[in-house]
Amino acid sequence: MGRWRDGHGGLTVKGADGEPRTRVPLEVATSYRARTKGLLGRDSLDGALLLSPANSVHTFRMRMPIDVAYLDRRLRVLAVRTMPPGRLGLPRLRARHVLEAEAGAMEGWGLRVGARVEVEVEREDDGGVLRG
Repeated sequence: MGRWRDGHGGLTVKGADGEPRTRVPLEVATSYRARTKGLLGRDSLDGALLLSPANSVHTFRMRMPIDVAYLDRRLRVLAVRTMPPGRLGLPRLRARHVLEAEAGAMEGWGLRVGARVEVEVEREDDGGVLRG
C-alpha cells in the first residue's frame, strides 16, 4: 500500500468472499488541514471521506449525523458507529484510518465489522491510480 495524498478516488467494499460488493466515490484527507476540516460546514456528502492517519473523530459543529468506520492498517473494519452532531468518539487503539459518510450509508454498502475495503486514489502528477 502506497502513501496517499489529499484528493479523490474510489472506495470498494468487499464481501465476505473477498469479491467487490460496492464502489462509492471517495475523498481522501491526509494533510493536517484536510483532516481537521473533515466534513465541517457540509450539509451532505456524496460517497465517503477517508481520514488518514486517524483513530478517532468528533462531530462538534457538524450539521448532520454521520456513520464512522474505524479501519486497521490492512483496511479491515474494526468498528462502525453512527454519531449525531456534538459528540466525541473514543479512540480505537488498532485503528489507523477512519471513514466517514452520511448516516445510514455504510449499512447500505454492506460495510460492517470484519469487512475489508480497497482504496483507489487518483494521482495528480501522472494521472495514474494508487491502490491500497
